[in-house]
Amino acid sequence: MILGITGGSGSGKTTLLKLIEANGGVILDCDAIYHRLLRDDKDLLQAIEARFPGTVIDGQLDRKKLGEVVFADEAALLELNSITHGAVKREVLRVLDTKPAHAAIDAIALFESGLDDLCDATVSISAPEEMRIRRLMAREGISYDYAQKRIGAQHPDDWYREKCTYTLVNDGTLDAFRAKCIAFLQRLGIMETE
Repeated sequence: MILGITGGSGSGKTTLLKLIEANGGVILDCDAIYHRLLRDDKDLLQAIEARFPGTVIDGQLDRKKLGEVVFADEAALLELNSITHGAVKREVLRVLDTKPAHAAIDAIALFESGLDDLCDATVSISAPEEMRIRRLMAREGISYDYAQKRIGAQHPDDWYREKCTYTLVNDGTLDAFRAKCIAFLQRLGIMETE
């Protein structure tokens, strides 16, 4: 089974992903793939620099500088996504060609990138905005305002919920959400029932 996992930054997707991985699933973290491509794929960097001058310095992407541009301008964000989605999808397809029994594609842009077409089912992870902001601040060492802008540039929870096969709401403790994830994976047959 290929499960597509999506939802806004800081919603708690990692909890579900770790459980899938612990049960033998292959995890395709599209954000990590994207960052690896930014190190290894010079053509991708050149395309980004051509569209967003001054965001690539000495062969390295300045993420904060690029973020300041794209999170404040929806059209710019769409242009960046059109540059990056194809490169990420090629890498996902390469891994899926190995035919894993279970795989999870973790992608905030699961639908925009067309990766949902590769999935047997999709799940939206949602959480209250304030919780998401605090998680982003702690995880990435960014300011409250920057975290809020980043979340504000993403789709609202309802958008993900309407497009996905399933929704998991992460609005309590880590243990409570982990229990929800276990029950969900047991229903899908990815985890055995205890």
